[in-house]
Formats: sequence, C-alpha cells, structure tokens
Amino acid sequence: MTEHDDFLTGRIARIPAPNHDADWERLTTQARIAMTRAYVPYSDYPVGAAALLEDGSIVSGCNVENASYGLTLCAECTMIGALQMAGGGKIVAFTCVNRQGEYITPCGRCRQLLLEFSAETMHVRTARGATTLAALLPESFGPRDLEMNDLENR
Repeated sequence: MTEHDDFLTGRIARIPAPNHDADWERLTTQARIAMTRAYVPYSDYPVGAAALLEDGSIVSGCNVENASYGLTLCAECTMIGALQMAGGGKIVAFTCVNRQGEYITPCGRCRQLLLEFSAETMHVRTARGATTLAALLPESFGPRDLEMNDLENR
C-alpha cells in the first residue's frame, strides 16, 4: 500500500501534508475518514480526530468504546497512540468531527492529552472556528512547566 492508498482507504496512518500551514480542509477530511473507523456499539457516537504535525504529516484516530465504559478510548487517545507508534512529533493543528462531519471541541481530558504533544502555537478547529489550544486550556500545566522546573533546579 502507498501513502495515497492510505488516504483513500481511511487507514489510520501518517499521511504527508504539502506544508506546515494548517490546511483545515485536508485535516477535516482525514478526521472524517477516521470517524468512519470508530467502534461505538454503546453510544453510537463516532468521532474522528486528525492532527497536522511540525514535519508536515497528518496523523488521525477514532474513538473505540468498551463494554467497561471507563476503558473507552477517545479519538484523541488513539490518535496520540498512532502518533507515538509512527515516531512521535509535535502537533501544530488539530480537529475532530462527529458522524455528521461537524466540528466538535475536545473535552478537558483530551485537551490535556493534546497539550502533552503540542507545538507552542498549536491551533484547534472547533465549531466556532480556529483557536489556540492555550485559549481552550488557559493556565495549563504541562511538559514545558516541568522543563522550566528542571532548569531552575540545576
């Protein structure tokens, strides 16, 4: 399979993007493809997520439910797993969609998860438009705070 085949089949994979600018249409298409792979026998609420990385590639994920509801994985979780499996990277733009392909905003838990892997100026596409992760998660605590603490203690 080629990367072009991945794009057409919706296989969850890193897909090259043309540049580092947030191409919201392409990112949304990848989130919509990922949404079709969701496993949602309990809520019947599929979600797809996609992120543009600093290196220009796109990674995506979908929600995966479990009969033990607390073990359900959000689309952001499977996307981050795919990101790490593909070698890691920093997210510069992110979006997620529901069954209708409409933009939805990540919950607080997922915002914190995204923060862990975000570039400093990460943007998020929501139903209200694009915004920064910092605006969605004000006064956040994340890896950069720990890095600063390490520097101060040296």
